[in-house]
Amino acid sequence: MNELSWIDGVLTAARPQAVSALLRYFRDLDMAEEAFQEAALRALKSWPQNGPPRDPAAWLILVGRNAALDSIRKTAKQEPLPADDVISDLEDVETPVAERLDGSHYRDDVLRLLFICCHPELPATQQIALALRIVSGLTVSQIARAFLVGEAAMEQRITRAKARIARANVPFEAPGPVERAERLAAVAAMIYLLFNEGYSAGNDESRAPLSEEAIRLARLLLRLFQTEPEIMGLTALMLLQQARLPARFDDNGDAILLEDQDRSQWDARLTAEALALIDKAMRHNRPGAYQVQAAIAASHARAPRAEETDWAQIDHLYGALERMQPSPVVTLNRAVATAKLRGPEAGLVMIEPLEERLSGYFHYFGARGAFLLQLGRKAEARIAFDRAIALANTPAEAAHIRQHLDRLKREGER
Repeated sequence: MNELSWIDGVLTAARPQAVSALLRYFRDLDMAEEAFQEAALRALKSWPQNGPPRDPAAWLILVGRNAALDSIRKTAKQEPLPADDVISDLEDVETPVAERLDGSHYRDDVLRLLFICCHPELPATQQIALALRIVSGLTVSQIARAFLVGEAAMEQRITRAKARIARANVPFEAPGPVERAERLAAVAAMIYLLFNEGYSAGNDESRAPLSEEAIRLARLLLRLFQTEPEIMGLTALMLLQQARLPARFDDNGDAILLEDQDRSQWDARLTAEALALIDKAMRHNRPGAYQVQAAIAASHARAPRAEETDWAQIDHLYGALERMQPSPVVTLNRAVATAKLRGPEAGLVMIEPLEERLSGYFHYFGARGAFLLQLGRKAEARIAFDRAIALANTPAEAAHIRQHLDRLKREGER
């Protein structure tokens, strides 16, 4: 094998299992990460000649553990381990190591790693940054670009997160059933936050890979919790949103509304996977917020044309989501469906009480402006659109609102 690109994929796939097992062994985040990096370097030397081992994760765990122990012993001025070529001869030991990494250990190790990154003492931005660095293996510079901060600032953020984890004396044993359920919700929330960091960036190429990484982590979580309908719903929701990516922007990089998108450009493979997952989740009859959001996205995906969207079903689903997860943003989204069913006046009435709580939210003023424009109240629409453009988070959002303002300018405000 002469091409080295395949190694990157193998290392990325094996990283969560390997780092989490090394963390269990050494009980130190920095040491586990350094041990994996050393093992990855040795893989880059060995695998091009010998090909990948039967179980890459087991190989990386054993080599990383031995390399770390070697470093510890040298520091303690004890006898070093044998030479690299002896340590790396895994022909006789690779299979026993792999057998010790049984399903329950794998499950608990990876969850432990995700749960540590989602420690409640950490702010959400630190949780995501730490997960990207430790679990996903992104470089500090890559994470810094994604969060639009300097590399030094991101390094400090990750260092502070590790320090907080160390001070909190996080236990390393596998969580019990109740604790596991509570932590699983935190991990799912972290993954969805990560997805939205990438998805909301629009066509910003530096942040877009975050949504792909979130989907990879969700699929990993789904393999560990194969009967959890909320994890199915979370994965389905992100897949359906990601499937629209090819149709979300025009050639100039301007955003295209859902109703105006060319649905033939939606990724059929991701859509089919998501629809199968949400159907499977619903059969468990244990509804949750991610499942309901996925069902809303599925209603859009199942409509061949925007005009055939089942807005009554979407309005009903948003009503269910309001009861499960009361939020002004959920009500705002429901108002859009209500306006489709009963007209813009009904939508406007629904969002009026939300203005104070959503005074800094771009989408509130975008929706308000759209309702007012449909009602012919152009002067009020301009005020709402001006506020929206001031709150835009991305150039694509600003460009979309600019289109409305340009239309008002052409037509006048009579």
